[in-house]
Amino acid sequence: MKVVIPVAGLGTRMLPATKAIPKEMLPLVDKPLIQYIVDECHQAGFRELVFVTHASKNSIENHFDTSFELESMLEQRVKRQLLDEVRSICPADLTISCIRQGEAKGLGHAVLSAHSLIGDAPFAVVLPDVLIEQLNQKDEPVNLGAMLQHFEVSGHSQVMVEEVAKEDVSKYGVIDFADHKDQRIAHIVEKPAVEDAPSNLAVVGRYVFSQDIWTHLANTQPDASGEIQLTDAIAAMIASDHQVKSYSIDGPSHDCGNKLSYVKTFIHYALQDKKLGADVAKYLKTLAV
Repeated sequence: MKVVIPVAGLGTRMLPATKAIPKEMLPLVDKPLIQYIVDECHQAGFRELVFVTHASKNSIENHFDTSFELESMLEQRVKRQLLDEVRSICPADLTISCIRQGEAKGLGHAVLSAHSLIGDAPFAVVLPDVLIEQLNQKDEPVNLGAMLQHFEVSGHSQVMVEEVAKEDVSKYGVIDFADHKDQRIAHIVEKPAVEDAPSNLAVVGRYVFSQDIWTHLANTQPDASGEIQLTDAIAAMIASDHQVKSYSIDGPSHDCGNKLSYVKTFIHYALQDKKLGADVAKYLKTLAV
């Protein structure tokens, strides 16, 4: 199964930092954000990724390409650890393809742009704004890997969700259950008003879809802002009696889509870093008031 990763957005919430640098290439300690996403997909068992990209995002493609000049320099200077780290950026068994989203017409349109590379087959979607920590140390798959496993067993599309504060529901897609026991979704709405939200279960940005989603995406009409919403296509699939199940996130998520949450995430990951964590913690203590 392939994974669609939409990276065509212009990152306006992170300007001016993203004027010349894709938001997905912003660093998080010593790796760009997109590297964490690719590592997550690889760990979950996916081996073919499709970036839906934009003309300004060439640096993303370059990051996962081989840099012969850099590798040669590191080898000559006997910097073996750095050389190994650079070579491991894109695992040997991972294939990355890219396709352009011709127009900025929303997430649903971005996913639909990948149809020619996916074909009429099941696929996953991973949004690069959200990082997920893998805290579960059990042997069985968790999060994206577990969603893939659940799909393979049941054939039902999967949507990852987590509880958020009631006052924050207007920032997310929000679901409601048809049946809490089997986690079947009855309704899904995009950024509802607080008073209209069916629950406080927000979509995290991880999906595994059956091929049935393609028809609904193709038939989804643009919303008032002219965008084709993935949420609307999911709602149409539910309305046509295709079961869509929720998967409750295992561990915390980190939203990197705005400046404050990006800063918080950077600090959190820096504190967790094996080499830098102790020094970062020591420095932060000097700032405490």
